[in-house]
Order: sequence, then structure tokens, then C-alpha cells
Amino acid sequence: MKRYNITVNGKAYDVAVEEIVGDAAPVTAAPAVSAPAPAAAPAPAPVAEGTKITAPMPGTILDIKVAVGDTVAAGQAVCVLEAMKMENDVNAPVAGKVLSINTTKGSQVETGAVLAVIG
Repeated sequence: MKRYNITVNGKAYDVAVEEIVGDAAPVTAAPAVSAPAPAAAPAPAPVAEGTKITAPMPGTILDIKVAVGDTVAAGQAVCVLEAMKMENDVNAPVAGKVLSINTTKGSQVETGAVLAVIG
């Protein structure tokens, strides 16, 4: 068994993997996965004009809950992103004023696309 630390979407996992050599039959036991290791959330990337709010995954923008000029609190929902048949709030990482909205309702976005900027 080899142990690895794997980070998926900012969450660290400690996993054990068994190597199968030659024509060995696959192991039917469930893989050993421990509870997620505490990981610091990545800080939003500040830019000259403000803090970018980016899409955490590809999907469709269902709703935009703020307008340019609105003041938002850290953790407040900025828009709703539908991905894999689930509605996900995309929240403001910092408090501030909405400087720009870079998407529209109904648009398709990719992971990392800038949705809005807060200053």
C-alpha cells in the first residue's frame, strides 16, 4: 500500500492505494480514505481594480443577485450557478462594492471564468 495526499477543489484527502502486479484479480475491498485533512481555503486573487469572483466549476448562470454599485458582505451570494443539475450559490469572498458583473443570466461559464469584481 502507498499513501498519498490528494487535494480536490481545495480539500486535502489522505488516501491509500494498493498496487496490483501482473494478472492479479482486482481487489473488491473499498479503498481506505480518511477524513479530509484541514486545508486553508485559497485566498481570492486580488487584481488592480478589485477582487475577482470566479466560477468554481463549469455550468450555467441561473441568476445574478447583485448589481454594479451594490455593497456586499463577505459570504453573500452574488449569483447562482447550475452545475450537474444542482444550483450552487457563488459567494463574495470579501466585503466591498460590486465594481463589475462579467456574466449574464443564462450564459455558460467555464471553471475560473470571472463572474464579478468587488473593490
